[in-house]
Amino acid sequence: MARNIQSLERAAAMLRLLGGGERRLGLSDIASSLGLAKGTAHGILRTLQQEGFVEQDDISGRYQLGAELLRLGTTYLDVHELRARALVWTDDLARSSGESVYLGVLHQQGVLIVHHVFRPDDSRQVLEIGAMQPLHSTALGKVLSAYDPVAHSEVLEADRKPFTDRTVCDADAFEHVLDVTRARGYAADVEETWEGVASVAAPIHDRRRMPVGAVGITGAVERLCREDEVRPELIAAVRDCARAVSRDLGAARF
Repeated sequence: MARNIQSLERAAAMLRLLGGGERRLGLSDIASSLGLAKGTAHGILRTLQQEGFVEQDDISGRYQLGAELLRLGTTYLDVHELRARALVWTDDLARSSGESVYLGVLHQQGVLIVHHVFRPDDSRQVLEIGAMQPLHSTALGKVLSAYDPVAHSEVLEADRKPFTDRTVCDADAFEHVLDVTRARGYAADVEETWEGVASVAAPIHDRRRMPVGAVGITGAVERLCREDEVRPELIAAVRDCARAVSRDLGAARF
């Protein structure tokens, strides 16, 4: 059996301690509560503080949970609510379109797939939940980059490498793509990431009208496209799905 890493166990115990009871604790309180030497406790706290998981009050010197840990917790809850609200609608989209459906969110300068519905046929498919997709070339990524200011900044700072001859890498040309995405309300990817593969995606908003993710379909170019453009009925189906999930999340006027 693999052995646990003691320093990680101690850091986890420290976070649990700070997450319950008193809002702020001093170094001595933390060390004694966990049975640690002050030097050991201080080293762990310093590392957690550098990563944003713990904050130290300038006046009292006491420690409390940091904003980064709270942000991660909120993200976890948001993603699970997003998935829960999207389950029925994404199943309907897969049935109506006959294609695979993906639900993606911004994560580490890319698109994290948090839900995947298989294409409703007998073909062999691989579940891609947890997979990462690029922001600049996929339909999901373009939607997030167009509507989420954080994604927009990250995609412009990232290395936009070409995957095919159709990948848009130039900054000005990519900004134009995002302008078109916002004007249309959806984004398309026709062989920009994978040869022979096309996709279309639309944004999902929450009750604050903030972009929280994107939903889209992906499939063979010959099925999704007509004369090198995604078929209008598939675009409409994806946008209807995005609106339905947004409504379920409390967004008005969707």
